[in-house]
Amino acid sequence: MSFVEPVTLSERGVTLEPLALVHEDGLRAAAADGELWNIRVTSVPEPHQTRTYIEDALAMRAAGNRFAFAVLDSTSGRVLGSSSYHDILPAVKRLEIGYTWYAQSVQRSHVNTTAKLLLMRHAFETLGCAVVGWRTDNFNFASQAAIERLGAKKDGVIRGHALRRDGTIRDTVMYSLRAGEWPEAKAQLLYLLERRR
Repeated sequence: MSFVEPVTLSERGVTLEPLALVHEDGLRAAAADGELWNIRVTSVPEPHQTRTYIEDALAMRAAGNRFAFAVLDSTSGRVLGSSSYHDILPAVKRLEIGYTWYAQSVQRSHVNTTAKLLLMRHAFETLGCAVVGWRTDNFNFASQAAIERLGAKKDGVIRGHALRRDGTIRDTVMYSLRAGEWPEAKAQLLYLLERRR
């Protein structure tokens, strides 16, 4: 039995379901909404790489170190983007949330906050995680601000950590939230979502 088992999570018009090949066309359309693959500090697949992106995520799921979700509009079923649990460490009850991206038309909406609420609640309250982490490119300031709005604390920067798609080497900014901090973070996320109504 895997630490992260297949599950569908849904709330406030947003549904997360296990990423599968059936999501290929929708994921391609979501990435095309804003041509997200052109953003230097993300890893959004180019249209012709969408199937490979999903296949790689499924291989990582089989290996037990990533569990990817398609993020959908609950009413229409439209694929809005994707997010994942990754770097899953069952022995210390830690995982990270990442590989997150959304169609440009739903950025700065309730979608990311709702998806993060669902993923964090499942991680802390169902999986019993002690720590949830995030990482992002040192130049992805929008992502850093979004992670900090979740209540995560900046752990530090790993210098010269990974290659970007353009071949440059990035520094990676690391964040985390401990289980004891989750109740306050959850209350803040719910407050932000209620304010948006």
